[in-house]
Amino acid sequence: MAAQNGKDLLIKLDLTGGGQFSTIAGLRATRISFNAETVDITSLDSQGGWRELLGGAGVRSASVSGSGVFVDGDTDERARQIFFDAVVGLFQVIIPDFGIVEGPFQITAIEYAGSYNGEATYELSLASAGALTFTPLVSV
Repeated sequence: MAAQNGKDLLIKLDLTGGGQFSTIAGLRATRISFNAETVDITSLDSQGGWRELLGGAGVRSASVSGSGVFVDGDTDERARQIFFDAVVGLFQVIIPDFGIVEGPFQITAIEYAGSYNGEATYELSLASAGALTFTPLVSV
């Protein structure tokens, strides 16, 4: 696989609740992280004293973050609504040449900043709030 352009890693938000996804406006940097907790089942009977883990157990989660320029578009308004209403929204994360991760996320933080002689910026943090699906991208 060839190197990918960072601007192609996109965070999309369902604007209507009906599957109409739009890229969150103004983002310049995005990140997704997957995590899986382990369940340690090591006992005195574990061979050689080596740790043993229980496969298929534990909590899986994903976190998403992004930062960029504040543009006050439809996606900004929807993200603020989701955050202040403390509801879970449907999001997609497009990972170039890899696939699409889709599912429920809760917006856990929105931060706005600006300097006297610069643009207004924002940062957004999301935490997975249910089962996620992965759809691989098909190469042509």
